[in-house]
Amino acid sequence: MTRRIGTGVRGALCAGLLALPAGGAAALETVRFGTNWLPQAEHGGFYQSVADGTFEACGLDVEIVPGGPQVNNRALMMAGRLDFYMAGNLLNLFNAVAEGIPSVALMASFQKEPQVILSHPGVADTWEDLKDLDLLIGDAGYVSYFQWMIAAHGFRSEQRQVYTFNPAPFIANERLGMQGFLSSEPFAVEQEAGFVPNVFLIADYGWDTYSTMIETMRSTLDERPEVVQCFVEGAILGWYNFLYGDNEAAIALILEANPEMSRDKIDFALERMIEEGIVDSGSALDYGIGNMTMERVESFFNAMVEAGVVDADLDWQQAIDTRFVGQGLGMELRPD
Repeated sequence: MTRRIGTGVRGALCAGLLALPAGGAAALETVRFGTNWLPQAEHGGFYQSVADGTFEACGLDVEIVPGGPQVNNRALMMAGRLDFYMAGNLLNLFNAVAEGIPSVALMASFQKEPQVILSHPGVADTWEDLKDLDLLIGDAGYVSYFQWMIAAHGFRSEQRQVYTFNPAPFIANERLGMQGFLSSEPFAVEQEAGFVPNVFLIADYGWDTYSTMIETMRSTLDERPEVVQCFVEGAILGWYNFLYGDNEAAIALILEANPEMSRDKIDFALERMIEEGIVDSGSALDYGIGNMTMERVESFFNAMVEAGVVDADLDWQQAIDTRFVGQGLGMELRPD
């Protein structure tokens, strides 16, 4: 596989290279990175940098440890068995602060959270039309983004029905809406029911959280800053190359690691991610993939306070460190 690292990118990576031993050969430092679900396209940037040698060029031997329904990789990071963890959205970080967990978010892989609401075409064709439906929402969604939908948009708690992660009730009842993930439920409905549902990306209606954030423990950040820098920079480059370059080796790794995944689902997810600007939009267009700003985090925090999701006195600043992002790394890899 041909690696796409330009001159400017090589210079940036060199700044983060780990120390060489006396013999002159690069000393690779082992790093274990835990994801929050089974391998899929939404993890592609990390598999890309393993597959094409970007992490290795930065001095790291990265092992990706998949998550899943019976896996708690965040707990493994807290126990020192993982170096980095793929968190969800900003609420995960706020909750960590509330629980006294000394973890820090280092980059936001996604500028938009891929959370969506689905509806039947011709029944609910606008965001406002969703207020006339019952909505299948899971427990985690009900206490987070649905509380925001109530506070910010006038949805009603009595609209909610419990979502069991089975699309069959939605497919059978056109008066139901359903939560989903941009790359998952829309694909499943189209495959199983033969129609294309309306898809409302809630980020487009003001759910302004970062997502798929990279998290580490404060001790790792303090004691191994060069490892943190190499990992973040490698992940940024991985996302550019996965989205816009030769990603076949990364896709092969994902398929090997997750036998339940299919190539057509990966292709669907990748297309949706690019079309909707999940990774590369907003401030990432000007400052590079992974960018975070404290102003945006504060704005989302205030919205969550207003929605009654978090306490106003939470010291959220301690959970965010933006020093490794926003430097324009890899932007030349984006197509014109």
